[in-house]
Order: sequence, then structure tokens, then C-alpha cells
Amino acid sequence: MNARRARTTIVLAGFTLVAGACGGTQASSTPPSPQPVASSPSPIASPSAEAVANPAPIVEGQPYRPDLPPPEDFVAVIDNPYMPFLPGTRTVFEGVSDGQRERNVVVVTDRTKVILGVTTTVVHDQVFSANGGLAEDTFDWYAQDRFGNVWYFGEDTAEYANGKISSTKGSWEAGVDGAQPGVVMLAQPTVGESYHQEYLKGEAEDVGTVVALDESVSVPYGSLDQILVTEDTTPLEPQILEHKFFAPGIGVVLERVLSGGREVSRLVSYQPS
Repeated sequence: MNARRARTTIVLAGFTLVAGACGGTQASSTPPSPQPVASSPSPIASPSAEAVANPAPIVEGQPYRPDLPPPEDFVAVIDNPYMPFLPGTRTVFEGVSDGQRERNVVVVTDRTKVILGVTTTVVHDQVFSANGGLAEDTFDWYAQDRFGNVWYFGEDTAEYANGKISSTKGSWEAGVDGAQPGVVMLAQPTVGESYHQEYLKGEAEDVGTVVALDESVSVPYGSLDQILVTEDTTPLEPQILEHKFFAPGIGVVLERVLSGGREVSRLVSYQPS
């Protein structure tokens, strides 16, 4: 999952979101409230399924072993307030990568894909170059457990050059060739908490750490507050340090590489489902 692809659960106790009209490029500081969690059927009791503060922990010197709930402990709708992936939602980002302007369009589809028995939501993520040509075309697979954690189960990605696929490097699927799912948003984020976002040894090893919970930010879409900030790194490219900014009720609104590269992506349009 690269810097452009990490684009949702329970409402935190005492955390009230005020609904706001968010369409086109209209600025707003009151994003819409996420919909209630829609629980998937649970025909089989799972006595071992208990809320875990961090189900994808980083344990020094130990191999990664996610505390993945059983399939019946996943819900049908991803509505984490910091990462709502409701079908029909469309977000547009504009920015610069390696000195080149680009446009990123993310659409939450109504398609699903079953991975490790879990029904995931398919999110379509496309990156376009300054001349409008398709640079990347990716289908990401996400699912939310009933505790509120948003899991990442992999991606089918392709890079394009001159209108043709030039590489599919970066594609992976949980359960295939040793790949394991990770968590891209915790149910109860806590400053200082670190977690695996994805895992395929030597290919996908992104790690996230919560560094702030109440920041403010201004992007072309508008001025927003109550922002959660994560610091994203990977041992595969240790020189790269990135911050991602998440607005409640919207999700990612800003991504900025602080070291190891020149990349920034800002929200310009948000159209909820």
C-alpha cells in the first residue's frame, strides 16, 4: 500500500459528529456523520472474540501474527469515523509526486471480494498524471471487524506507461504466499500506538503510528479540525517518513512525505454516498 492508496466501525464514546453537506469542492468543517454499523450475520458464537486494543501489534524480535477475528466477527459496512468507506463515496486528491503533478480519484464500489472467509469492500483507486493519462490503477480490499478496526486484505495494482501496464509490483492478497492482513485504522486510536498496516515479507511491510488526535489542517476542500495524524514508515524504504491526516466523517484529507521523497496529496473534492 503506497502513499496514495491508504484512503471505516464504531463511533468513539463521547465523540459526536455533526452532519454537514460535503459535495464537490465546497469547503466544510463539519463533515457528515458516518452511518450506524451494520452487523453481518453471526450464526456461530465466537467466545474467543474479544475486543483487542491493537490487533496488529509490532512486537520487537517477534514475527507478525495478527489477532484476526473470525469471519463472523466482521460487519457489512465500513464506517469508522476516521476511515468511512461507504459504497458510492468518491474522493479526489491533487498533489505532487517526484516533482510531477498528479490527480488521485478514489471510489468506494459496491463490489466485494471474499478473502480468508471475510467479505471485503473493493475500493477503486486511480492516479492520473498531469496530462490526464492513467498512471496507476488499483483495487484495494478492506473490511471492518465488529470492534471497529479497519483491516487491509491486499491490493491488485498496476502501473501504466504510454497507456500500457508496465508493472504489477506491489500486488498482494492476504493468505497467498505468506501475506497477512494488517490494520489501517484502529477502533480506538491512541497516541503512540503502532501497528502493521499490511504484511508480505519483502514486498508490503507498511507500519503506522498514531502521533496526534486533535490537529487542524487546511486543504483545498476546506479547513478541518479534530484531525488524527499517523506517521507511516516501512523497513523496506527506511529513508521515507510520511504523515497522513484523517478528518472524522471523511477519512484521509492530506498526505505528506516529510523525508526520503517529494510527495504531497490534498483533498479537493468529497462526495459521500
